[in-house]
Amino acid sequence: MPKAAFTTFAVLCHLLWTAFGALAGEADVIKVAVRKTGATYAFDVTIKSVDTGWSHYADAFEVLAPDGTVLGTRVLLHPHDDEQPFTRELDNVVVPPGITRVTVRARHKPKGYDGATMVVELPK
Repeated sequence: MPKAAFTTFAVLCHLLWTAFGALAGEADVIKVAVRKTGATYAFDVTIKSVDTGWSHYADAFEVLAPDGTVLGTRVLLHPHDDEQPFTRELDNVVVPPGITRVTVRARHKPKGYDGATMVVELPK
């Protein structure tokens, strides 16, 4: 590969990497495991966040119906600056009949809901 072509390729790769990295927020949902527990659902949610102390940390996550209705919220009571990424559970989430998938999002204090979300299929 000629040097100019390699340099162009390297610059393009760097720009793409930077652009996709910019999509990350202050609190990103990176993994969700969901299981049916009788008439309700339980969610194990893994979050990667930019926690730096009590004034800047992931402070909650939510499970949303397709229309945006909040089905469940887990409040996170402390920063996780020394535990990244971290996983927390939310039990007893009631999902109305007919809903087959939900969205999980994380909130970061003070920025709010600016991170990556995840859509998950519900087990039957």
